[in-house]
Amino acid sequence: MAMAALRREGRRLAPLISPQPMAALRSSLIAEEQIPQGVRYISTQVVRNRMKSVKSIQKITKAMKMVAASKLRAIQTRAENSRGLWQPFIALLGDTPSVDVKKNVIVTVSSDKGLCGGINSTSVKISKAFHKLSSGPDKETKYVVLGEKAKAQLIRDSKKDIEISITELQKNPLNYTQVAVLADDILKNVEYDALRIVFNKFQSVVSFLPTISTVLSPEIVERESEAGGKLGELDSYEIEGGETKSEVLQNLTEFQFSCVLFNAVMENACSEQGARMSAMDSSSRNAGEMLDRLTLTYNRTRQASITTELIEIISGASALKG
Repeated sequence: MAMAALRREGRRLAPLISPQPMAALRSSLIAEEQIPQGVRYISTQVVRNRMKSVKSIQKITKAMKMVAASKLRAIQTRAENSRGLWQPFIALLGDTPSVDVKKNVIVTVSSDKGLCGGINSTSVKISKAFHKLSSGPDKETKYVVLGEKAKAQLIRDSKKDIEISITELQKNPLNYTQVAVLADDILKNVEYDALRIVFNKFQSVVSFLPTISTVLSPEIVERESEAGGKLGELDSYEIEGGETKSEVLQNLTEFQFSCVLFNAVMENACSEQGARMSAMDSSSRNAGEMLDRLTLTYNRTRQASITTELIEIISGASALKG
């Protein structure tokens, strides 16, 4: 019954509709896309503009992922090679993060650019937590900040504790000589009993390990060596030349800090590129999912517009016939 009624309605409306109904419908749809008019057309235009924006963002995130991958390959070898600089110091002096001192300097290593996940926030949180633990009535804790992102976060509530702030450190490829000069400037401008270098150690593209390395001042090293323990083994080494033990410890401490800082900068830069790769990959996949949802919304909106047009045509034809 329904199909028969539909056929009768089609025969009744046929003389009133254009001889080429599909061509007329196609031209109306083209006009809809070219000249959006009314609420019905604005909705499809908004969705189409949103789809174009998401596609552009997806192209950018994919390009950033490729750039981060190329930089990661270049810096990963340097980071792995830099580990051989500070490992002899661990064998000789050990790593004593729990040593009790009065003057702590926290060297927070971060990046100058964002869009790399929570790698910088992790370093800042660890620095703040250690600052809180090492603070006291007879203790002093200061910051040395490397990188724009850590500076922007620490300056909000710890501005008075920041001794030195260095940005654009990774603008050019770093080598050991540049980091050694930077380490020498830090040692000349801060008073410390222990330097706590906070950085992210590279594990894999999707994993990094927040790390704190400790460099003690010559006076604290001598004090701890006299107290025994790991540092007590220093007395078993013979000193050649005219240098005294204090002079040797002074040179050893400066060299240790420059090596540890160089490794920290390399490891953090490697972790940054790996984190950026992961972040951009996730952003690209999210953009793809959003684009699928927008495509579905656009198709539904466009189909609703076409259906409404057909209903208006049939209703108008019925009114003229009646």
